[in-house]
Amino acid sequence: AASTAKSGNLDSWIKQSLAIMKAKHIPGSYDGLKRNIMRESGGNPNAQNNWDINAQKGIPSKGLLQVIDPTFNAYHVDGTAHSVTDPVANITAAANYAAHRYGSIDNVNSAY
Repeated sequence: AASTAKSGNLDSWIKQSLAIMKAKHIPGSYDGLKRNIMRESGGNPNAQNNWDINAQKGIPSKGLLQVIDPTFNAYHVDGTAHSVTDPVANITAAANYAAHRYGSIDNVNSAY
């Protein structure tokens, strides 16, 4: 059953995501996740970018790590909710994407 994590807080969402990432062999650290979350959304799981190039194309970035729907769908991780704004699903999909593109979310230091 997929976990849903609308309740909780940033610390608990990161820890839940890290447990899933470990089980799925997706690299990343607490510090790397938190640093990127704070830069991308300030820790707001409902953040949505309505002004960048993705938004202009009709696919705004959403959630803690500002993921667009096509990227979320491509990198969604089984065991998490299939909702881009679910905090744990958003973190885990973004970390999975970053692992494929950059080796780890820990290697991301700017918009990705």
